Amino acid sequence: MVQKRVVSIEDRIPKLKQERRKKANRKLIFYLLIFFVLVFIVIYLQSPMSYVKNITVNGLQFLPEEEIIEQSEIEEPVNFWRVKTKELEDNIMTHPQVKEAEVSKSFPNTIVMDVQELTHVAYVELDGKINPLLENGDVLHELKSSDIHGDVPILKGFKDNNYLHEIAEELGNLSPYISALISEAYWEPTESNPYRITLYMTDGQEVESTIRNLAHHLDSYPSIASQLDNDQEGIIKIDQSGAVFTPYEVEKEEEEKIENDHEE
Repeated sequence: MVQKRVVSIEDRIPKLKQERRKKANRKLIFYLLIFFVLVFIVIYLQSPMSYVKNITVNGLQFLPEEEIIEQSEIEEPVNFWRVKTKELEDNIMTHPQVKEAEVSKSFPNTIVMDVQELTHVAYVELDGKINPLLENGDVLHELKSSDIHGDVPILKGFKDNNYLHEIAEELGNLSPYISALISEAYWEPTESNPYRITLYMTDGQEVESTIRNLAHHLDSYPSIASQLDNDQEGIIKIDQSGAVFTPYEVEKEEEEKIENDHEE
């Protein structure tokens, strides 16, 4: 018969005391940790450490950062945890040049504003002044000539806001490459076609088309232009029926012939 080893209570007491001491120490450390964390939080919330120190604005192309920060109406100094991001977003969205806005917090004291601007699709000449035209058809305040960039066309002759809104939408659908090829665009309506438009391209060509579906019509322009001789300039008529190129020489001869017929 196997005899079991019997451990006396006297031998077990030191081990039990040691285990209890370890548990007590762990609890003490845990409570001290919670205490110091709470103290740190209180000190942090009551000190300047919890105030917004940095505001980062991303995505801007035309607008200055200061204008967006001012538009957000964020108060300075302001407690980081009291900032209402949704309220700042709504304030930024009231800016006429802003399309989308998202505001977030980056611990410990940074506010991040991600902004998407409405695209400048053209400059429009109104009363002898040059004004930026946005993709939604809104016209901004007059610009200085030094602030005008050549990557979008200048619109001339537009006297009706409805047609201005339509061409703004069409230009917004153009690729940046094709948009940069347009130097100037003239609205030249006729009784039969109030949407008639003439485009003067940077490569010397002249394009006659319509405001409606202009973006679709101009998709084929690079292909058409590449088939012409470098020194051959003229008028390219592009509409729903296709494209027709007439060299300036032929156009001039036809005009002279019409004038001669009238004289006779």
